Amino acid sequence: MPPKKKGGGKGGAGAIIDGVDTTQMTREQLEVFCHRIKEENEREREERNFFQMERDKLRTFWEICRNELEEARAKLRNKDRQIEEEAEKNEEELKFYKQKVKHLQYEHQNNLTECKAEALVSLKTAQDEHSEQEKELLRDKKNLKLQLREQEISFQDQIKNIKIEHQKEISEARGEFEEKAKEMELKYEKKFHDLRTQLHTQHDMEISEVEERKNNQITELNKHHDKAFNEMKNYYNDITLNNLALISTLK
Repeated sequence: MPPKKKGGGKGGAGAIIDGVDTTQMTREQLEVFCHRIKEENEREREERNFFQMERDKLRTFWEICRNELEEARAKLRNKDRQIEEEAEKNEEELKFYKQKVKHLQYEHQNNLTECKAEALVSLKTAQDEHSEQEKELLRDKKNLKLQLREQEISFQDQIKNIKIEHQKEISEARGEFEEKAKEMELKYEKKFHDLRTQLHTQHDMEISEVEERKNNQITELNKHHDKAFNEMKNYYNDITLNNLALISTLK
């Protein structure tokens, strides 16, 4: 940044310098005034040099910008020429592809006509084949119904025969079972009779044993009772004799 400029310009003629009257100044004041004037001149010289350098910088920058602008304009002109050439090339290619599309559309139309004709022929053939297959299926269905009816009749006859055989087997099995049941009933009745006889005999023997044990216990109890009675009798007899002897002694 340039130094700030202070004060106005230099004064006019005579003893007035920079608006100041120097005729009334002393030597010291004149020296101070001269020193101040010298500093202002030096500062103005520095400002002039600074502005000159700034002017040179601006001129250099302007030259650079002008050259860059010329280069950009040249590039723009080249780009415009390239765009025009590309546009012409694209237009030629577009014409070529339009012609090719027309040719493909024509071929597609021909192929479509041929495909339609082939499809109609194939459809007619398929319809004929379908009609023939439908007739065959109807014939097969009729034959299957007849076979199914015959199989139903055959199955019914087989079921009747199986029922008859099964009933016969049931009757035979029932007879065998009843016969075996009677045999088992007689067998278990005999076993039951033998077991009852055996249990009755065993019961009588057990009762006899119990009676015998009871009689033995009664005999033992009687013996024990008699022994205890005799011992008690002897005990009281001894007491009586002792008491009598004591009474005799006291007399």
